Amino acid sequence: MISPLLANIYIHRFIKAFRMHRLGEWYGAVLVNYADDFVILCQRGAGEVLDVIRRWFTRIGLELNEQKTCVRDAQSEPFDFLGYTFGPMYSPKNGHRYLGAKPSKKAVSRFRENVRARLRPGNQAPWPKVKTALNRVLRGWAGYFNYGTLANVRRSLDWYVYERVRDFLRRRHKVQGLGSGQFPVQRVHGELGVLTLESLPRASFAKASA
Repeated sequence: MISPLLANIYIHRFIKAFRMHRLGEWYGAVLVNYADDFVILCQRGAGEVLDVIRRWFTRIGLELNEQKTCVRDAQSEPFDFLGYTFGPMYSPKNGHRYLGAKPSKKAVSRFRENVRARLRPGNQAPWPKVKTALNRVLRGWAGYFNYGTLANVRRSLDWYVYERVRDFLRRRHKVQGLGSGQFPVQRVHGELGVLTLESLPRASFAKASA
């Protein structure tokens, strides 16, 4: 297994080779990377670029993660990168197709798992402490996923958070039924202080339609 430091050195060598061999000029390619994750956006010859990169990795003693490596036509096929899904999307307002970005299904699933963990039945912490931990999750998620098509995702997750909070408080206070009467949306996001994703800021430079 290669250490993170050594892998980082190899990635820098790869980036240097990408520039030195002028793949950007030959294929209209742009390399985007974060640590050892990367995606290459090509105007043409994506398959050829992938072959070149495989050869480079072999020379420096590395292998591509073939389970995560593929060629996609971004005009018609979505792909995931760093928690986002990029590709063709459709406006819910008029049905128009556009290329955009939104939180991936895996990122949404992880968010829900994180919320459930904070509101697990065995959590006996005082409500102010529970609320603070939950709001930290909301701020962190909204801070990272603040670009692209967000309105529907944020609205859906806000409702999910409300339902989990309502159920948590219903169990804690031994309330019969769903608990919506004692813990309505307005109270949860008002008096009880739980933030909403919709109320948190998003990137001002995002151009994708909501």
